[in-house]
Amino acid sequence: MIRLVYILLIVLSFPVLADTHIVCSDCHIGKVSNAVDMSERGDTIIIKSGVYTESLIEIDKPLTIIGENFPKIKAKNGEKIFHIIGDSVTITGLEFMEVTRSFTEDRAAINIQGGDYISIINNRFTNTFFGIYIAKSIGTKVIDNRLISNNRIEMNSANAIHAWSSKKLTVENNYVEGHRDGLYFEFCDNSIIKNNHSYRNLRYGLHFMFSDNNKYKNNIFEENGAGVAVMYSHHIEMYKNQFLNNWGQSSYGLLLKEIKDSKIHYNLFKGNTKGIYGESAIRINIFHNDFVQNGWAMQMMGSSEQDTISHNNFIQNTFNVSTNQNAKNYNIYEKNYWSDYNGYDLDKDGIGDVPHRPVKFFSQVLGYTPEAIILLRSFFIELLNFIENIVPVLTPENLKDLQPMVKQIDNDTVSKHI
Repeated sequence: MIRLVYILLIVLSFPVLADTHIVCSDCHIGKVSNAVDMSERGDTIIIKSGVYTESLIEIDKPLTIIGENFPKIKAKNGEKIFHIIGDSVTITGLEFMEVTRSFTEDRAAINIQGGDYISIINNRFTNTFFGIYIAKSIGTKVIDNRLISNNRIEMNSANAIHAWSSKKLTVENNYVEGHRDGLYFEFCDNSIIKNNHSYRNLRYGLHFMFSDNNKYKNNIFEENGAGVAVMYSHHIEMYKNQFLNNWGQSSYGLLLKEIKDSKIHYNLFKGNTKGIYGESAIRINIFHNDFVQNGWAMQMMGSSEQDTISHNNFIQNTFNVSTNQNAKNYNIYEKNYWSDYNGYDLDKDGIGDVPHRPVKFFSQVLGYTPEAIILLRSFFIELLNFIENIVPVLTPENLKDLQPMVKQIDNDTVSKHI
């Protein structure tokens, strides 16, 4: 009798075999919402090619939803399409369309509210307000999706991939264009963002706030209102990213604000108004990056302290470094290559024998009088820069690279290929 009970317990512990439900215009099931309603835990739904107009489909159980040849799911009345509150849901191969703007709710093609271990893989999003909205989720993966909108005004638009109060997210190989922020993370920890291309978004390519212990690597942030903003966070690693042509009156490749104990290495900053702007950036290790043809390569405010800037290439920037301090510098600049270095290396050890002062007199003047930019190439300004280099008045006397490299450093970024 005991043995029989034991066998019954084993049998009952195995899940019932999952079913597969087919959705198409001339099938028994013609609507995605009907297929979701009739499905049991662990079932698979296959959506055939076609156009489906549906909204407010709630998913509260583990399901796999697969599209064949990217069937189009249009938002009925512009509402959110999938609302996921269950765990272990996979959605792949669909095209989501026409989720319209709302100022009273966070409308998204896929809205995840509390569901864990969700996989959103290889989907397309066309003109959706929010593309993917993630809240209070653990272990969710957003991979190989393409999210494109045609927004023109920041206040009327939302984010392509938006994550809030979540952990252990993976956001990988996505292309995002034409949103307010391409990628947005707030109160999201221990996540990885890699191999994404964020292009021509209105505000930021990537926006971090109050998010700790995250890594982002091998991403491209190109022609956004500003490339990336990392704010009120610590222990962030930024590795092998490209910050390209983020250009405008207040544009940055990378904005650091109230960030601590982080690493920025092997990145390319090219063609940005400001490569890196740091305000209250504390104990940041900036090394082996290439700064190429930016307006300002780095602008580090006096509130940024205990930072180490080493083994970087500063190549053909209008200004390499500027700061709003003129008394003392609390950061370390060492063993960088400066394309405007005019010193010499008599002992041929690859290190200049004369220290380099990267902060120019004129860059300090522009901090007080931006209109003076029209004098940029004048002989008078060059003379003042030369005098300031000898007898510092407006620039911190100790802000200098004592061991400037005389040859460009091979930082293994892609700068030589662009």
